Amino acid sequence: MTSGGAAGAMASAPASAVWSKTCQVLKRELGDATFGSWLGQAALRESGDEVCVVAATGVARDWIRNNAWRRIGELWAQNDPMGRRLDLKSRLDVDNNPAPVVRAAAAAEVVEIEIDAVAPVVARQGRLQGLQERFAFDSFVSGPSNEFAFAVARRVASWADGHFNPVVFHGPYGFGKTHLLNAVAWEAMRTQPGKRVVYLSAERFTSTFVKALQDKQTQAFKEELRNADLLLIDDVHFVAGKTQTQEELFHTLIALVEDGRRVVLTADRSPNELSEMEPRLRSHLQAGLVCGIEPADRMLRLGILERKLQTLARQGGFHPAARAEVLQFLADRFTDSVRELEGALNTLVARVGGDIARLTLDESQAILRPHLSVSERKVTVDTIQKVVAEHYALKQADLLSERRARAIARPRQVAMWLAKQITTRSLPDIGRRFGGRDHTTVLHAVRRIESLKADDPVLARDVDMLLRKLRG
Repeated sequence: MTSGGAAGAMASAPASAVWSKTCQVLKRELGDATFGSWLGQAALRESGDEVCVVAATGVARDWIRNNAWRRIGELWAQNDPMGRRLDLKSRLDVDNNPAPVVRAAAAAEVVEIEIDAVAPVVARQGRLQGLQERFAFDSFVSGPSNEFAFAVARRVASWADGHFNPVVFHGPYGFGKTHLLNAVAWEAMRTQPGKRVVYLSAERFTSTFVKALQDKQTQAFKEELRNADLLLIDDVHFVAGKTQTQEELFHTLIALVEDGRRVVLTADRSPNELSEMEPRLRSHLQAGLVCGIEPADRMLRLGILERKLQTLARQGGFHPAARAEVLQFLADRFTDSVRELEGALNTLVARVGGDIARLTLDESQAILRPHLSVSERKVTVDTIQKVVAEHYALKQADLLSERRARAIARPRQVAMWLAKQITTRSLPDIGRRFGGRDHTTVLHAVRRIESLKADDPVLARDVDMLLRKLRG
């Protein structure tokens, strides 16, 4: 190849190749754990001459800007012969004004079966009793714990070939199952307006079926469901133990699947754990694609909070900003349910409105203290010390001692951080309960663990596990 040809090849180097080279060096320099936490989920977006690194969350964006952006710029300049300018944004920054989702209610036929009538209600704006417009794909925050389920939902909604049938999304309360099911309905109607989409909860399925039996309209009920191109049923575990309802659901499922029509359901457990469900129905649920949705990790919880804050800010007409330590507190405190996490942020915004950007950590804790669960309020510093000591194979006395070996000092700091997070004790009171230490020692421990959690995934998992154990 001539020198001119080589230069031409270099000049046409795609941005993705330049970014790949940059990341290879960054991973060596930062280490796998740090790189994975902050840059592992970042993506590169290219539009014309503009190239942008898109961080998973605003917190990740700020960490990259403060700790790695200068080095990224150096590596990018070394590897990019075209000299393209590199920008940095978060996923919310680029998604802040997404293309509007065209609701297909006026063009497509979505059926909502009513309890007091077997005849369907053809959807019109404002008359969707089950579907919620806020639950769309563009408002769903994906991450490692739900990205497979999210990808499957998008594929189902696109009416793609090779569809597993049925699809079952399962996970505990507040993990996003209903959100995904609603999003599938909206997107399926948008992409194929001529298709017939039926959405209902298992409770409504049961109530409507019972009424159809009473009114001797079971044939109309069967036809209503079995003519669906896509049947969506939320909380299918509700039918467990209801013999006739399970029988009808089983035959509906068989009829639709054999006819090549699509079925998507949600449940609070995997089908093989639905012990009260009739075996052959359970078996057919297991025969499709079962997608578990795990608890959101810390990065995903922070992303959810940022997305929710953006929504609340648009509704309230204020700037979507909050102190990092406040968002981190919410992400660490409300780990069991996305609904509870968003509810906590709703509470803060309801109390202070647009002033949330100035809200301090102590003020946030004071506002939310009455809303904490009864079991959480009963957790004592003594309990925390015992649980932490057991986790790290130490004695409780070690945490109270003057010993400063890292094998003891770090668990002691974790215990202090937990005490600050899930008890109502003040910093001086916590210090006294750790061998008479000063409140500044506790404050240092809290800040140290906050810092380490961002860079040390092992410590972050330990803390998350301890939080869940203490909250029961």
